Amino acid sequence: MWKEFKEFAIRGNAVDMAVGIVIGAAFGKIVDSLVKDIMMPPLGMLLGKVDFSNLFLVLADGKTPGPYSTLMLAQQAGAVTLNVGLFINMVISFLIVALAVFMLVRGINKLRATAEDSAPAITTKDCPYCCSNISLAATRCPHCTSALG
Repeated sequence: MWKEFKEFAIRGNAVDMAVGIVIGAAFGKIVDSLVKDIMMPPLGMLLGKVDFSNLFLVLADGKTPGPYSTLMLAQQAGAVTLNVGLFINMVISFLIVALAVFMLVRGINKLRATAEDSAPAITTKDCPYCCSNISLAATRCPHCTSALG
């Protein structure tokens, strides 16, 4: 088992996976900031000055009874809340990450297709009798004059 693990780690799979996880985590933080700090404030303004991070429903009052003006005040009071705005933020973050991953995979697939398409077309074959290189369209070998089927 140790030998197999060393081969796995040395081949680079583990290193590639670790790099992907670190970059993915950093990308997730950037997307989270994009949603919370850039996208949601103007969207909240368009929808009547709604602050999505403070969009919540109180299910049960805390030590001090509501109403609570912010989610932080409700949580400090120990209220049980349904955090609808935070959920909306997470859904938007997920959609942005999913779109970015889709675009990345789409680009990689296009590069692969281009590499496969650029392979030269096969125009010759070997004569089965004399092993000379001949045209695919040939019906008779020009070297040994054998009839090709």
